[in-house]
Amino acid sequence: MQAGTGISGAMQGLTGQLLRMQREDGTWRLCFENGLLTDAYMIITLRVLQMPDEPLIRALHDRILQAQQADGSWKVYRDEKDGNVSATVEAYYALLYSGYSSPDEPALLKAKRFIVAKGGLGSVTQVLTKIILAATGQYPWPSSIFIPLELLLLPPSSPISFFDFSGYARVHLAPMLLLADRKFVTDAGSAPDLSALQLGRPDGQTDGWVPNTRSWQSFLERIHSSLKKLTGLPDQLHRTATLQAEQYMLQRIEPDGTLYSYATSTFLMLFALLALGYDKKHPVLVRAVQGLKGMLCRADGRVFLQNSPSTVWDTALLAHALESTGLAAAQPAVRRAASYLLSKQQRSLGDWSVHNPNPVPGGWGFSETNTINPDVDDTTAALRAIKPFLRADPAYREAWNRGLNWVLSMQNSDGGWPSFERDADLPILTWLPIEGAKAAAVDPSTADLTGRTLEYLGESAGFTVQHAFIRRAVDWLYHNQEEDGSWYGRWGVCYLYGTWGALTGMRAVGVDAEQPAVQKAVHWLFRVQNEDGGWGESCESDRRMRYIPLGESTPSQTAWALDALISVHAAPTPQMEKGAARLVSLLQEQDWRQVYPTGAGLPGFFYSHYHSYRYIWPLLALSHYRRKYGSAAGSALD
Repeated sequence: MQAGTGISGAMQGLTGQLLRMQREDGTWRLCFENGLLTDAYMIITLRVLQMPDEPLIRALHDRILQAQQADGSWKVYRDEKDGNVSATVEAYYALLYSGYSSPDEPALLKAKRFIVAKGGLGSVTQVLTKIILAATGQYPWPSSIFIPLELLLLPPSSPISFFDFSGYARVHLAPMLLLADRKFVTDAGSAPDLSALQLGRPDGQTDGWVPNTRSWQSFLERIHSSLKKLTGLPDQLHRTATLQAEQYMLQRIEPDGTLYSYATSTFLMLFALLALGYDKKHPVLVRAVQGLKGMLCRADGRVFLQNSPSTVWDTALLAHALESTGLAAAQPAVRRAASYLLSKQQRSLGDWSVHNPNPVPGGWGFSETNTINPDVDDTTAALRAIKPFLRADPAYREAWNRGLNWVLSMQNSDGGWPSFERDADLPILTWLPIEGAKAAAVDPSTADLTGRTLEYLGESAGFTVQHAFIRRAVDWLYHNQEEDGSWYGRWGVCYLYGTWGALTGMRAVGVDAEQPAVQKAVHWLFRVQNEDGGWGESCESDRRMRYIPLGESTPSQTAWALDALISVHAAPTPQMEKGAARLVSLLQEQDWRQVYPTGAGLPGFFYSHYHSYRYIWPLLALSHYRRKYGSAAGSALD
């Protein structure tokens, strides 16, 4: 962006850019960048399906190759220690499968040495990597089914059922169980040979799928004890379970052909349908690949595959950020965005209604290709954006009421809010021996979702801590605060994100600034402030489950911390003035700090760089700063 003068100049620069970037349909279509995993799977899938697209495959190949580290590895995030074995295997395999790299090239020889030094394919921990390798003949399927396919037949009244898993887990688990059940290996003869990397596991496990632990055995025992209650012959039950898994996938295919609008689950579905005997040119497979190609994004001369385009999320938040600057609802950009969002409200029942005793549809999803999987965060974001239009048009008021009621119905029994499904937090599911299962298998209350929902309910809907259901949510935050005063955030990196959500949410519903939990969080934010005035947290926090400083400041994390402090302080402190100044300067810089991933997906595995975040959160924080403090902000900043 163009260098401006202080806060007003930075806001004007951001606003001008956003107005120029908006599309005619009211959207902002900025990239949702998820590392290299989806690029690698796309190359492998196109080759397996024999659907050549050489310009795309070459572009993805080149992007992957450019990201290789000096030691031959690939990383999930910049400051990851010692490289990432799973990511390196994915990259190495995709480069070979593309046909544009050969195993004797220096780059791939370095990658091979890295993989072998780390224990070979047996050291891969990411289950999606194992599934793709096994389905293409590079990794052994488990000697016994690690979860029986008949799990899909268990009723909700069982001690454990398929719908106890989170929606995200289910759409990945159904095709995974089908593939493992059939021990499917594709007949594609062009797969590279990775036998030189099959060195076995250092812990002595032969198939590398499941550990021999008490918790895992208990998990299986609960499944098997429930299966014994099913009536029918084993073969008949197995056929029924197979059909159930197939129908589960087919019934959740979005209009663009993808499964649940996720690239990763779509890849698994494609392989699972092959395992069921679908022809590679079957219309369902062809349409799924077309849907995947629709998720491609181009930026800075690169092309990459988004796991799920963030159009609804970005449009809602950017519209709200522009509104926060004082742009009137009559402004064409805001009006167009609101009209687009109105058209994306979901008005039919989805899987979320299984656990919801008051299933009134009215939520919004993350992607415009998502029509059946709303979530709380996107819904409150959209409701914020359409608020200025409630009096002008009855359609907005009706959408608002439906959306608000849906959000209220999604509150968990413990008082907090989940992302996608109510009370989907069965502890036994976190015993699943899959990396990231603790995060993916369940959908519990989180500080970021609870805080952001409170912020919406307080600022936009007028609820306060005097309302009993709000009090329960605030109490949940009190009980889940970390010892150091922070909160863990599920969908952002990480303790900065959670603390920002919790503080702004509590303050919006009227929690006193002097409340001990609030002051403890404020002191923590000041303690972790960087010397330059900004804030920056490493993705490593997500893996270690404790705050790990990045050592540098990022725009979004600096904005989150500053915004949290603005919500508490009646006047800016010197540390806040320094933070605001650093945020302004970050907006005029362009280096790795601007693209460091601050969106979280699965700990240690999946992180996201939202191309929108350098606009959304700085603009909101600076708008809040100027609106609250006015001339007290200090002439040095404005």
